[in-house]
Amino acid sequence: MSDENFTTPPSGHESNEPPAAEPAWGAPQPNYTQAGAPPPPPPPAGYAQTGYPPPPPNYGPPPIAGEGLSDTAASALAYVTFIPALIFLLLAPYNQKPVIRFHAIQELGLTVVGICLHFLLVIPILGIMVYAIGGIGLLVVWVMCIIKASQGSAFKLPFIGDFAAQQAGYRI
Repeated sequence: MSDENFTTPPSGHESNEPPAAEPAWGAPQPNYTQAGAPPPPPPPAGYAQTGYPPPPPNYGPPPIAGEGLSDTAASALAYVTFIPALIFLLLAPYNQKPVIRFHAIQELGLTVVGICLHFLLVIPILGIMVYAIGGIGLLVVWVMCIIKASQGSAFKLPFIGDFAAQQAGYRI
């Protein structure tokens, strides 16, 4: 390299000269279309300045973020294991709604029935057969409870459902 490269001022964007005049932020931009081209048509009537049509008259705003789960989602989630059921019975926005309390208490009842079924495994042959049939029945009832809770209704079990409805103050 020679000293000449360092003594001559740089050209282009590397120089200390101010750049060519550019429009300021918010200033109207120059029209770069060909001369004589017609301007774009104005938006049709009824469109807001954003370019979107106005919402229909019966439009409701979307739910506010942070409100939590809906009643049907919380009711169905209560059946996943006993842990969400206990959480829904302890947390303030959920334990005040009878429908969520009903499903949470009924899930705890199903958990107790499942634990009692495990004690039948001590009996050699008859206990294993009753456990297998009871386990399949419990699985079917559990799936039916989840489906009904996600639809917004309830599948009330014979003894557990009555107790859960009484404790939650829920009328089916």
